[in-house]
Amino acid sequence: MASAMIPKIKSLLEMIKFSHTIFAFPFALIGMVLAAHANGELPSVAQLFWICMAMVGARSGAMGLNRVLDARIDALNPRTAERHIPAGIVAQWEAWLFVSISFAGLILSAYMLNPLCFYLSPIALFFLALYSFAKRFTAYAHLVLGLCLGAAPVGAWIALRGDVTVSIILIGLAVLLWVAGFDILYALQDLNFDREQGLHSIPVTLGEEGAFLVVRMFHVGMIVLLLLATTGSGLGWIYLVGVATVAAMLVYEHTLVKPGDLTKMDAAFFTLNGYISVTLFFFVLLDVVVQ
Repeated sequence: MASAMIPKIKSLLEMIKFSHTIFAFPFALIGMVLAAHANGELPSVAQLFWICMAMVGARSGAMGLNRVLDARIDALNPRTAERHIPAGIVAQWEAWLFVSISFAGLILSAYMLNPLCFYLSPIALFFLALYSFAKRFTAYAHLVLGLCLGAAPVGAWIALRGDVTVSIILIGLAVLLWVAGFDILYALQDLNFDREQGLHSIPVTLGEEGAFLVVRMFHVGMIVLLLLATTGSGLGWIYLVGVATVAAMLVYEHTLVKPGDLTKMDAAFFTLNGYISVTLFFFVLLDVVVQ
């Protein structure tokens, strides 16, 4: 039985692209590092464990729910027709069970961290679920996704501190703009399909040129917010070098994907965005350690 479950678990993890947790995970660690720095002490092993479990549960549940609810749409789209549920690799009930376990893990993790995290967990679940429905009625689904990932550093901070500060909120908003921006780029691949199906997105609303303009504005805004986050956070020149590095990587990303040319989307979306989040975490950690 165990040998039969391993391939199924592997399929479920492939369905939600578990490896892409790297996009958000470093930002949760940034919140944890800054909170530990403010506390003047390292987080406990238990705190680190439950923060990681909350992050995994939130992303896994949200991605799983998105795959379940989008199964019919994915089946109609040539780009997504081979995803696990439309292709019959994962059954609907299996995906629903996976989502339930993931969200239960998030709630349990929040409970184990502190009361404020637990009380806020239903709000987190609401927005994680909202993203899966949003493109059916609003072009701002990208911002909902950004909000979900932008909550990662704020949530980790709350887990250790039980409060919020302006600097961590600014970092969360920076992540929101970053994620919303690259989600808009990704949605360009389905521009014609979304129009035919009556789905909503920034590319559908503004067209390709307008969508690229919005993405550039969002990514500039991200850098500005990261710079403003130095106020009251104790971060110094090493962090600023990291922000400059991230800015350079974003500029490079925008040379890979241009209006009329989406051929390098995988390199821009999957590879480079992973590097961006890890790079910023590295410089935040280095700045705190050096201090």
